[in-house]
Amino acid sequence: MAATIVQSGSYDLTIATGFLIDAFTLDDPVKGLLDSTEFVLDGTTEFASVIDGATGISVFRGRRDIGDQFTAGTMSFDLNDTFTGGIFNPFDTQSPYYDTAQAVPGLAPMRKVVLTREGEELFNGYIVDYSYDFNLGGLDTVSVTCADDFYLLSQTYLNEFNVTEELASARLVALLALPEVNAFQLPGEQNIETSTITLGGAAAYTVPNGTSVAAYTAKINESVQGRIFISRDGVFTFQDRIGSTLSASSADFHDDGTAIPYDNVGISFEANQVINRASVTHAAATSPEIAEDLTSQATYFIQTTAISDALVHNDAAALDLANYLLVGQPEARYTNVSTLFASLTDAQRDTLAVLEIGNTVTIEKSFTSGNTITSLAQELAIEGIQHEIDLSTGHRITLFTSPTTLVFELILDDLVYGTIDTENVLG
Repeated sequence: MAATIVQSGSYDLTIATGFLIDAFTLDDPVKGLLDSTEFVLDGTTEFASVIDGATGISVFRGRRDIGDQFTAGTMSFDLNDTFTGGIFNPFDTQSPYYDTAQAVPGLAPMRKVVLTREGEELFNGYIVDYSYDFNLGGLDTVSVTCADDFYLLSQTYLNEFNVTEELASARLVALLALPEVNAFQLPGEQNIETSTITLGGAAAYTVPNGTSVAAYTAKINESVQGRIFISRDGVFTFQDRIGSTLSASSADFHDDGTAIPYDNVGISFEANQVINRASVTHAAATSPEIAEDLTSQATYFIQTTAISDALVHNDAAALDLANYLLVGQPEARYTNVSTLFASLTDAQRDTLAVLEIGNTVTIEKSFTSGNTITSLAQELAIEGIQHEIDLSTGHRITLFTSPTTLVFELILDDLVYGTIDTENVLG
């Protein structure tokens, strides 16, 4: 049953028990009737709400910096089993979650787990670790660690995969459909954007037997420079090479009381942001394609990045990738923003709770210089999302961001948006 968390909203944390609540059961006078519309062969998994026993919930999905790889989203939470009367104890055969038919605990590793707020999913994944801590004379607690479906991809290994030249999006669709993978095949389980990047085929690009599916998706993303992640509601998501975006800001953060308030913002202005020499060798090549920013090198010295076995299909694509990787000058930017739900309106909480990786946000901060106050606003893309939920103090959200170039839809005869240039484009 959902619980109201102070100044944050209504939350529920549910775990699959392993029971099928409407499954056909042989020889049962009610559940064993043939052609029953109520009790069917596959049945529906029963979920148990454990929000009342939770003392803290932490979620992280995505990445903290654009240079990081995407890995499995994670959630961890603690349960106070003394408070709930010991029902989470895996040895308690009288627990309502114990499966007596199979003699196994209902709440166990690899059970499905879902966190929701006001009916919207914030995390969808599986329990990977369920640690019970008995304390004589004290509180018995359960520490639970969860991961989204990327964890399953990291535990799945390929047979030799002979590929053909195709778009990155087509490669991902084919990868997930392989018999040894067979993931995200039901309707609505994939959100794969059509790619503009072609990956190579033939022998040079053959994927060796024993390659992790998650490792290969990371290799694809290294060549695409997009985003591959599991959404908050468990959908496999691919976004193509990150570039200019036409999308409007999904949330505006200001420190002057005019928009969503925040209490912490990170600012980065570092020399290691600079990449002024990029070397990319695709899998079928014998020598690299090199892009350089000589002006940047004269100021910031030579700072290099290299990809030795890119999956792009030819030299021209490798050179395009090398040029894409160049960052000639460091720029001061907001790297993250954090706010407590208790300081927000209901509408603001609803907006922030459902933000997704790849959405655009605006962060504006005021700076005092002498007697003058100036404001700096930046449009940024969300790369990572962190939720910290404490049942006594409420919900804090932190967004990790990356620079983005926002373009606007061309508006005929408009003085600002009617000029044909790189910032005003056809929708």
